Amino acid sequence: MAKEPVRVLVTGAAGQIGYALVPMIARGIMLGADQPVILHMLDIPPAAEALNGVRMELVDAAFPLLKGVVATTDVVEACTGVNVAVMVGGFPRKEGMERKDVMSKNVSIYKSQASALEQHAAPNCKVLVVANPANTNALILKEFAPSIPAKNITCLTRLDHNRALGQISERLNVQVSDVKNVIIWGNHSSTQYPDVNHATVGDKPVRELVKDDEWLNGEFITTVQQRGAAIIKARKLSSALSAASAACDHIRDWVLGTPEGTWVSMGVYSDGSYNAPAGVIYSFPVTCKNGEWTIVQGLAIDEFSRKKLELTGAELTEEKELAYSCLS
Repeated sequence: MAKEPVRVLVTGAAGQIGYALVPMIARGIMLGADQPVILHMLDIPPAAEALNGVRMELVDAAFPLLKGVVATTDVVEACTGVNVAVMVGGFPRKEGMERKDVMSKNVSIYKSQASALEQHAAPNCKVLVVANPANTNALILKEFAPSIPAKNITCLTRLDHNRALGQISERLNVQVSDVKNVIIWGNHSSTQYPDVNHATVGDKPVRELVKDDEWLNGEFITTVQQRGAAIIKARKLSSALSAASAACDHIRDWVLGTPEGTWVSMGVYSDGSYNAPAGVIYSFPVTCKNGEWTIVQGLAIDEFSRKKLELTGAELTEEKELAYSCLS
């Protein structure tokens, strides 16, 4: 029997990431090749014409799985009945802007979208925040949508996770699908900690195969941390294709489950595991089953890693305080 369509919201849908993401969703890359979808696309009024252009292209692509399109600038219409929400829209930092100014703009955006989701989304809606500062935007959304379970609000660190897999794959000249269990800890920012201490290729530890601790503890980490900036320098535009692909990976694994013996990185509401600060959205290694994520427990954390986890945790605590100060 044909499955009921799943309603998927993409905010900022006329932007670069949105434009890359919506065809992936319509093709079944996010929820599976047998799952029909209805796309809800939201953008701001100045982007209404561009948004209609995206809607026209979706019609023209004649995607068999796409059972309907809602393209709107009205947040209530966009959020009504959605099962999955991918929050790509946000206020980007512009030259000369202080962090607090950017935070203040995003706090007001995520506050209003949180109440629309809370009142109008389907029960058990899964939320993924992509727009930066992603961890703290997700936290604000959680605060202002108290009836949405905290476990249903996540942020995207899968892009960083995939970047780490790509760097190891290139360094060792192996297929990226053979590299497993890297971890992104903490914030989706330049303090994130890409950790390969538990990563493997086949059944061999990555550290043993690379045989270069200086690279793994230095250039590898900074390359992953600063990859977004490197892409902006090369393309004169931010990474859209890889971000959209990572958003699909994040939701697909969350909904359909991670393969046995494999974990992924997700920004989730911290319970204080690994001495991370509780009450922030922090990236952990997780496994997913039956639509639920679980933090992988019991991994050894060496002294070098401990310092990195503390540093990114401190930044998240500071961001949280800054965001809350914008509310007062």
